[in-house]
Amino acid sequence: MNGLVELFDTRLNTLEHLLQQGASHFGNDEFLMLRLVDDMLPLGTQIAFTCNQPTNFAQWVRGDEVNNLDPDVTGVEEATRLISATRAELASIGPAGATAPETKRLEFGAGRYAELSGEEYVNDFLVPNFYFHLVTAYDILRANGVPLGKANYMAHLLGRVKGAE
Repeated sequence: MNGLVELFDTRLNTLEHLLQQGASHFGNDEFLMLRLVDDMLPLGTQIAFTCNQPTNFAQWVRGDEVNNLDPDVTGVEEATRLISATRAELASIGPAGATAPETKRLEFGAGRYAELSGEEYVNDFLVPNFYFHLVTAYDILRANGVPLGKANYMAHLLGRVKGAE
């Protein structure tokens, strides 16, 4: 689990950059209601769901009750605050991610649940969901004309790029 805090934090930085690009392109908050397809949730909700995963991770590691964030994000300022608050949640557990519990019970409603090891919870639930919603946010913006490319999505690698030797 070492490195997970950094992974989440750097990709949240990417999410914030994508949000800023969208805000600059559209000039208002209405773009947060855009969807990739009709039956998918809007961009604002994709941002909240992206933030849910690291927030839930921090809550779980601290032994707090895991609560999801409000999915109704309709303003750029609200989305920016949400990303900042999520990064603060991560900072509260430190860069090593503290010590994660050994198991996690996921409730799916109607009496259904899954018991996962801590490693399974991170690798099979949190990280895939995190990337799903992050990529969906990127895709919504791209599909609606925001000039983004792979370099915007992979910005966490920019500090590692070197010149020819």
